[in-house]
Amino acid sequence: MSSPARVMRDGQLEKRSSGLLQLWKKKRCVLTEDGLRLHACKGGGGGGGASDAPSAAWSSGVKELRFERMATVDCVEHKRGWVYFTVVMAGGEEIDFRCAQEGTAWNAEIALALVRYKNAQAVQTGRSSSSSRHLSAGHSGSAGEDDECDFTDHGVYRRKKVAASHI
Repeated sequence: MSSPARVMRDGQLEKRSSGLLQLWKKKRCVLTEDGLRLHACKGGGGGGGASDAPSAAWSSGVKELRFERMATVDCVEHKRGWVYFTVVMAGGEEIDFRCAQEGTAWNAEIALALVRYKNAQAVQTGRSSSSSRHLSAGHSGSAGEDDECDFTDHGVYRRKKVAASHI
């Protein structure tokens, strides 16, 4: 079994509801190495005032946005003391958030954690495919091919095969 993911940040964000009125609802958010957990506030109002610290005012209902299903953090706008941003999931679902424009913005921390997660997955995938290729080939490289790393659109490394030039 794997150990629980390390908490990178714990605090408050506001999430726009998907209902007709699209109201902003306070959420206690816990950013981990695996994703973002959203805890609803009991009673629908504030979550313990201006404090970012966890409190008894938060419900046990949790929605988890895992990095494996997250595509990107987009649409950052700074307006009237707020930072507005959108988390785009792999299926195209967009989830709008806002946070106070003080200190390190949540959007930056979520985006960096997402890039770290995707890079770690790419390295792990590259290692497993490389080791299985080496085991099946019985030597350290394939004839006429070399590995080369490249960036995807989201700044994540990926491995690709390129033909080796022999001089």
